[in-house]
Amino acid sequence: MSSSPAPRRFPWHAVLIAALTVGLVTLFLRSINLKEAWHATLGSDVRWIAGGVVVTFQTYALRAWRWQVLLQPIGRASFRQAFRATVVGFAASFLMPARVGEVLRPYLLARREGFDPTAAFATVIVERLLDLSTVMLLFGLAIVSSGVEIGPETRAAGLVAAVVSVVGLGVLSVLAGHPERLGRWAGRLTAWLPGRAGHVIATIVRTFTEGLQVMRSPGHLTLALLWSLPLWLSIALGMACVTWAFGLSMPFVGSFLVVGYVAVGVAAPTPGAAGGFHAMYLLALTQFFHAPADAAGAAAIVLHLVSFVPVTLLGLVYMWQDGLTFGGLKQMKTVAERETGAEGPGTPEIPR
Repeated sequence: MSSSPAPRRFPWHAVLIAALTVGLVTLFLRSINLKEAWHATLGSDVRWIAGGVVVTFQTYALRAWRWQVLLQPIGRASFRQAFRATVVGFAASFLMPARVGEVLRPYLLARREGFDPTAAFATVIVERLLDLSTVMLLFGLAIVSSGVEIGPETRAAGLVAAVVSVVGLGVLSVLAGHPERLGRWAGRLTAWLPGRAGHVIATIVRTFTEGLQVMRSPGHLTLALLWSLPLWLSIALGMACVTWAFGLSMPFVGSFLVVGYVAVGVAAPTPGAAGGFHAMYLLALTQFFHAPADAAGAAAIVLHLVSFVPVTLLGLVYMWQDGLTFGGLKQMKTVAERETGAEGPGTPEIPR
């Protein structure tokens, strides 16, 4: 006798994401006059926007080079394969739900280069933590050196962020040499937590520990950090190019403030970071640089397109060349999660 199929669960997760997306997009659109934003777009400098597109591709090249450094302890990855996997992974995250690219990117590269998928996925965990530390450090530096009028609360938050990032990198360096310490500390902590919470934390710690074991030495971590600085300076430069295209006054160092705000915006799990990206960019430009809301809103829309569309189109080309489909990527994600143990809460999300 065949068993009856299990009842389908109501897609609460999808509904909540849709509601969040609509809410953030509505909040952004209500803050600007679309007619004036369109006029600002028509008057923008196309040369600066084209420069922003070039910088976007430069950013993904820097991501691939840094990833090669992180992968060195487990094997030598070619730049071509690291770049292709990076582009396909980010394109999949932009176009598909649940940010599937975070798991697909290391899995695709591991399959092509013969790496252990779990070890490759662990490097992405370390990569995201380096991103977070670098963004916090640059935000703190901008607070001190941008010359922008900043309230005491924001100034204090920026200085705290800078200190925390430096301390966090120091802790990472120590743990990279002795990752077993983290496992011991986590074991003591999870023993006091309820079953579900303990399992979630144990999964996070296990994956992170594997990432540190992949690094093997503080030297690899330091080299990856050195690559993180030009990577995030490139992201800041891309934002600055589009901002300047709309005639908005913002020093380059001031773009670090915008990066920090946008980092918060893209943490919202909306498709392609829609809504959160726009709202936080608009808030940063109007709060720190007193930019007109309509022009800043127009710049936010164009910057989002510059940041996401070129790499997505290139990712689709690579997918077509490799015979990959969205259905196939979903199935591959399931296999990748099973092989890497990545069914947990995933990796921290930072702007690209």
